[in-house]
Amino acid sequence: MKNRRVKNTVAILGVIMVLVAIGILILTSQSEKITPEPQREPAVSYPVHKVIGKSVEGRNIDAYMYGAGPTHLMFVGGIHGGYEWNSVVLLYQFMDYLKENLDVIPKNITVAVIPSANPDGVYRVIKKEGRFAIGDVPTLEQVNGTGRFNAHEVDINRNFDCKWKPESTWKSKVVSAGVSAFSEPEAVAIRDFVSTYAPAGAIFWHSKANAVYASECEDGILPKTLDIMNVYSQASGYKAIKTFDAYEVSGDVEGWLASINIPAITVELKTHETVEWERNLAGIKAILKHYEQGINY
Repeated sequence: MKNRRVKNTVAILGVIMVLVAIGILILTSQSEKITPEPQREPAVSYPVHKVIGKSVEGRNIDAYMYGAGPTHLMFVGGIHGGYEWNSVVLLYQFMDYLKENLDVIPKNITVAVIPSANPDGVYRVIKKEGRFAIGDVPTLEQVNGTGRFNAHEVDINRNFDCKWKPESTWKSKVVSAGVSAFSEPEAVAIRDFVSTYAPAGAIFWHSKANAVYASECEDGILPKTLDIMNVYSQASGYKAIKTFDAYEVSGDVEGWLASINIPAITVELKTHETVEWERNLAGIKAILKHYEQGINY
């Protein structure tokens, strides 16, 4: 009788152990099934859009970022508004190009495109908010020099802190440069963006001198500026000119960048109506290649 009880106890313990083992296996299996996979970073969709400021009349000043490299470049159009509307169209065309050709931007580079730095001046001519096409533009006779200034009638490209004075010149005309350096919201937008973005180089498009110019302030032309001027000139076919001397210029953004040790060049399109896409694309590609090679760093 006693042996039978012992056998029954052993049998029961055996069954319990088997059940426990099965339970452990089930729990282990379920644990393995519900183990979450490592979280992947979501793919970045380009461009990354940022409103960097507002114009006098409250229009957005937009920047569009492409790439994620540590070397930052800045491309700017339309600082003279609708008077130089073709510089705006050129950069919108470059943005369209990047939709299908993002790999043109090297991995070590980020490009910020600011297509329209003076949206009030653009609106004065185009009568349209945001992006526009060549077909929206009035005839050259209708434009006739309008849209160059902001809504305060200030030339934004005379409002930066490089040899600033309250009045400057444009051709033979005296123009307002604002009540102080950076008095205009459009200039402030670029200044503050530069402060946070820290570009290694910048290109500004204008029209119509058919050349590429270096920049300088009180301390002369930076060697790095001469490098990128020549790179762009050789690739695009625009004549390289170290100093703009057609008339005195003060308070320009390119000169201000030079004063804070950032190389900047001005590309002047041939006319007020042409975009000159192929030669500018060649120039941009050459600049990207130049910075990919780390020549300035």
